[in-house]
Amino acid sequence: MSAAAARPSHGGTEDAENDRTGAAVDLTQAYLTRTRLVVRLAVMAAGLSILGIGAAAFGSVHVSLIRAARDAASPDRAILMSVRVPRVLMGAIVGAILAAVGAALQALVRNPLAEGGILGISGGGAMGAIVAMVAAAKIGGGEALVPIGAFVAALLSTFAVYRIALVRGRLEPFTLLLAGVIFNAFWGAAIMMVNSVVNFFFVRTIIFWLMGSFEAPTYREVVIAAVTAIGGSAVLIAYARDLNLLSLGDEEAGVLGVEVERLRRIIFIVTSLMIGVAVSVSGIITFVGLIVPHVLRMTLGADHRLLIPASLIGGAAFTIAADLFARTIIAPAELPVGAITALCGGPFFIYVLRREGRRSIEL
Repeated sequence: MSAAAARPSHGGTEDAENDRTGAAVDLTQAYLTRTRLVVRLAVMAAGLSILGIGAAAFGSVHVSLIRAARDAASPDRAILMSVRVPRVLMGAIVGAILAAVGAALQALVRNPLAEGGILGISGGGAMGAIVAMVAAAKIGGGEALVPIGAFVAALLSTFAVYRIALVRGRLEPFTLLLAGVIFNAFWGAAIMMVNSVVNFFFVRTIIFWLMGSFEAPTYREVVIAAVTAIGGSAVLIAYARDLNLLSLGDEEAGVLGVEVERLRRIIFIVTSLMIGVAVSVSGIITFVGLIVPHVLRMTLGADHRLLIPASLIGGAAFTIAADLFARTIIAPAELPVGAITALCGGPFFIYVLRREGRRSIEL
């Protein structure tokens, strides 16, 4: 029995604060062992590898992996390496980004319903990408302008939603969700306005961004997304202990050595960059950052030293599976991946909302 548990219950406020501090120490130092971390992540990574190979093998056209490996000139090799592999890789990278961002944002704002799409960040990124794409066509600037525009708009949307949700210096969880709904409506209206004044070529691209898709990614786009995912995830994992402590509240985390405002700025910038790049290559894909971290938190626990890397793997697996379903269920036609994740995420959002309805929505 811990020292905190051995204290009498009449110890008052000081004992309660000590109990919460002791819980934080247990959470960040004692519960998770290196062996436990490595084993669980290794099992998840093995499952992801099997799923990725299966997703590359199946599609509207049958591909023999053995023939593709043996004959470099075979159609199987061409389909596998030019279409299937980059698509599976992009799906894995985008899913990993969205799930890791969701886990970090939920900890940062202490709200299990926080997610880039729900908070309007993905919509802002899509709007920035579309404006940058139109501007690049008019004045030049190349493809690099699109992810930059998505990042800037996602960052502005993130800080705006956060500032609106601050009431007397305190972050109000339900106000945060309402602000996200408002920004989603605003960005949707802005995108429709742009859609109404551009030519047909841009209309199709805008629809692509609204629905979300991994159709025909290039290896260059895969590399850019992968570098962003690796760099951003490394930052999130480096601050995992601080995110654990933040679950106790801003004041308690500050007492334990967390620079709360600095942490928020860093996480907001990093997550906005990650979402901006993800949106620029795949469009708006929602609810991955809600479903995956929430399920993993229930099964693996709330320690972000495990939850964030597990969300990377789980998010990759979820989007690969959603994309495989989207391109095989009505083959040779295919559904938008964003529609599949939204159909899964809508009922899940309602479930989480009702589950948390009778108690505080904060983590």
